[in-house]
Amino acid sequence: MAIIKPFRALRPQPALAKEVAARPYDVLNSKEAAAEAAGNPNSFYHVSKSEIDLPEGTDIHSEEVYLKAAENLQGLQAAGTLIHEEQPCYYIYKLVMDGRSQTGLVCVSSIDDYNNGIIKKHEFTRPDKELDRINHITHTRAQTGNVFLAYNDVPELNAIIDQWQQHHAPVYDFTADDGISHTIWVINEAATGDQITALFAEKVPATYIADGHHRAASAALVQKATNENIHSSANLNYFLTTIFPASQLAILDYNRLVKDLNGHSKEDFLSQLEYDFIVEPVGHHEQKPSMLHEFSMYLDGTWYRLVAREGTYTADPIGILDVTILQNNVLGKLLGIKDPRTDKRVDFVGGIRGLGELVKRVNSGEMKVAFALYPVTIQQLFDIADSGNVMPPKSTWFEPKLRDGLLTHLI
Repeated sequence: MAIIKPFRALRPQPALAKEVAARPYDVLNSKEAAAEAAGNPNSFYHVSKSEIDLPEGTDIHSEEVYLKAAENLQGLQAAGTLIHEEQPCYYIYKLVMDGRSQTGLVCVSSIDDYNNGIIKKHEFTRPDKELDRINHITHTRAQTGNVFLAYNDVPELNAIIDQWQQHHAPVYDFTADDGISHTIWVINEAATGDQITALFAEKVPATYIADGHHRAASAALVQKATNENIHSSANLNYFLTTIFPASQLAILDYNRLVKDLNGHSKEDFLSQLEYDFIVEPVGHHEQKPSMLHEFSMYLDGTWYRLVAREGTYTADPIGILDVTILQNNVLGKLLGIKDPRTDKRVDFVGGIRGLGELVKRVNSGEMKVAFALYPVTIQQLFDIADSGNVMPPKSTWFEPKLRDGLLTHLI
């Protein structure tokens, strides 16, 4: 069963929360971070993207970047911008985007659970990305990036979290510049915290990584190498997580663009698609897929509806995914894209950008054809993780994203 604990968060003074809060380090580049942090010494980008405070062109994986991150984190504490909670607490984190809300529990989760498969994965990790986070953790002695976990709903846990929100004032409540609102409550009563810990231990057999595989893997690797890298600390046995009940979550589509038709004429390409799909032109208006195994394709100014024919895909947890069907029956079979991780002819666009981004890039001539997919369901993610398999690359896009800097776990 899942082992979680309250922790003493390093967090902003309430009046400074909006200034401190930063988007996750891996969703924007250095120039974008510098622009967002301009004129704001309290921005957490000075910690999570500390290259913005070094000469332009500095290697973002150099030692001086990690040293600067540690220096800046210490500086925010020394200035009183960030304060260290006096006692271990749980935290409730509510996000609202486009009228839809989701509420999770911020805690620290057991690295033993990660190593033993209680915390389940659905993605491969890359050693270079792990090393970046390892260096950041060991230099700052902090886990600044939150791992986004999900679990099957437990009504008793939902009730505790709902009641706390109703009867207590939040410590932070602001709307970021992108329109997403962030509200955080501190659960600072030991009895309520004990209830939460016990319910997870009794009723949550597993949690699932939704977003943050590299952050989780890096925390585990830092713990493993404790004696070599930093002073031993019991906090190293846990890592920073926000855990959401499955009913709260929505996964957005993750769409594909391809530069050319691999030598096919438009007419030949459409004809070849007929073997595996029912193909129906639907006009010039943007067309979102309305169900699993239905795809929308934009080609030469026209949207097409593609429906996978029965018998053209398998029923196993990976084979039944729409990203697998598209890869096997279109990208690989017709367009010659065998490895979407490395092929430069394919690009991926998160659903947060909308179908207009697909139209723009095809109409510009940069890309030839676009495919919009129906989002993976949270149950499909759970099924794949339970089976021990991993999803194809770029399968899921979660929004809204947690902000860095609001709750940090010191090790």
